[in-house]
Amino acid sequence: MDIVSKQRRSEMMSRVRGKDTRPEMAVRRTAHSMGLRFRLHRKDLPGAPDLVFPRRHIALFVHGCFWHRHAGCRLAADPKTRPDFWVKKFQANVERDRRAIEKLEQMGWRTVVVWECETRDTETLRNLLVNRLRGPG
Repeated sequence: MDIVSKQRRSEMMSRVRGKDTRPEMAVRRTAHSMGLRFRLHRKDLPGAPDLVFPRRHIALFVHGCFWHRHAGCRLAADPKTRPDFWVKKFQANVERDRRAIEKLEQMGWRTVVVWECETRDTETLRNLLVNRLRGPG
């Protein structure tokens, strides 16, 4: 049983965005402050990565822990209502992510995933970006 009305739940879900989310904005701010330059949401690349570093040939995705099923994360809790629907939804999301990453790697791109829970602390995020974006370029 849901604790909010159907109408309220619909309003809440309609506010879920695919671009310019709080975690994505945190990654963008941090990367920019580090002097990194990037392009946003390149539709010509599989999965339309959130940030693309063309010179480094890196495609970065900022995944919400809930929607993309971050294993072991408390933010990836399972909804209690309509479990069959949610299992299918989450499986489709994870499979779509896997296909996009596979295609990008076949095209010679290096892929990086930053999870929502990793964007909460600016210094931790900065260190994470340094480590994950390290390499030639």
